[in-house]
Amino acid sequence: MAGRAVVMADDTLFLLLEGYGWLPALRRRAPGEVARTRLLGRRAVAICGPDAARFFYEDDGIRRGPAPPHLVRSTHFVRGTGQNLDGITREARRAMFLPVLHGDAAADLVSRAAAAWDEAVPRWGAEPSVVLFDRVAQVLATAAYGWAGLEPPEHETPKVAADLVAMAEGYATLGPRHWRARAARRRRAAALAHLVRRARAGVVAVRRGTAADAVIRHRDRDGALLNPRVAAFELLNVLRATVAVSWWVTFAAHALHRWPSHRGPLGDNDTGYIEAFVHELRRFYPFAPFFGGRAVRDLSFRGEPIPEGTLVLLDVFGQHHDPALWEEPYVFAPERFAGPRPGPYELIAQGGGDPALGHRCVGEAVTVELLKTLVPRLATLDYRVPGQDLSVSPWRIPARVASGFVMTDVRQAVPAPVPETVPDVRRARG
Repeated sequence: MAGRAVVMADDTLFLLLEGYGWLPALRRRAPGEVARTRLLGRRAVAICGPDAARFFYEDDGIRRGPAPPHLVRSTHFVRGTGQNLDGITREARRAMFLPVLHGDAAADLVSRAAAAWDEAVPRWGAEPSVVLFDRVAQVLATAAYGWAGLEPPEHETPKVAADLVAMAEGYATLGPRHWRARAARRRRAAALAHLVRRARAGVVAVRRGTAADAVIRHRDRDGALLNPRVAAFELLNVLRATVAVSWWVTFAAHALHRWPSHRGPLGDNDTGYIEAFVHELRRFYPFAPFFGGRAVRDLSFRGEPIPEGTLVLLDVFGQHHDPALWEEPYVFAPERFAGPRPGPYELIAQGGGDPALGHRCVGEAVTVELLKTLVPRLATLDYRVPGQDLSVSPWRIPARVASGFVMTDVRQAVPAPVPETVPDVRRARG
């Protein structure tokens, strides 16, 4: 009984202290395949592995919407938005974005990102130094807003990008980062809600076929238009997710600095190698430590009971670094993805399952295509890396390169490669 009391103690402080290592450590101490604890006072279980991911995403007894604690809901999950829904209404919201997240519409976003990068690089070279993370966020904000049918003044782009970064930075944190995220969310949501009202009143025109147009005109299954505030947050979720790709691009710079041998095949536009590199980037580097859901009825996983109301945590970082799934998981090795695409429950950086049907991010294919376009461009740049803190702390969520990756003497060494693929959400499997 004494041992069980220790296991069931609240682990919130240990999560804050141990970061990405918290859940794997908790699972190692567990006697079975289901680790039990409490998080923010709520009963919780932790599971890991492809079978666990399948269970987490396919069992209708687990709902993602009601699960996140207030720290996450207040910066990412807003009442009434698709990320905070389940069932038929959620599927209708997901379907709202499907037309703009595959085919020509998604290709437009990738093309805009490439153009914004190519336009920005000469300016970087004219400056004494640049912080790659900040500049990529601005590139992606420019592309995302233009693609979505929004055109903020150019001088506003750094502020917009900084706010979208702040929202991602404040994910499940305490202190200044959390409050910056909430303030940023209020600013951007107010501006977008104002746009929704003006567009519906015919005061401003929004390009047809864009994400903004889809949100403004969307009607739920009850036939009602979205509340302007909810519509703003739905659109904001897409914009924030696009700018969050700046984390992966900066991680790519970190990887190329540590292992420069990857530059050659990336710069040669070897499409197979580029895709493998992108998958390994998303597996190796930490972003989401886990995903959470709530059991809405009594469940069991591999014979272990999960009572109704329990918070169910899927260990993403632990799965991506499990030696039973990946040979030498702490070695950065793109060649591990040289064969077939990873299965829908193996690489789960943005969720598991079919993105068109389940809770996997519907924009995952676009994320992959953005990286397949920007990472080779990064590999063809010539620059110096001055002394700086290039550590990636496993205690910081979300993790990032501490310095943001400072570069000096930036110039385009060889012509930037031309993307050869068109993103399609239906192809995404990891």
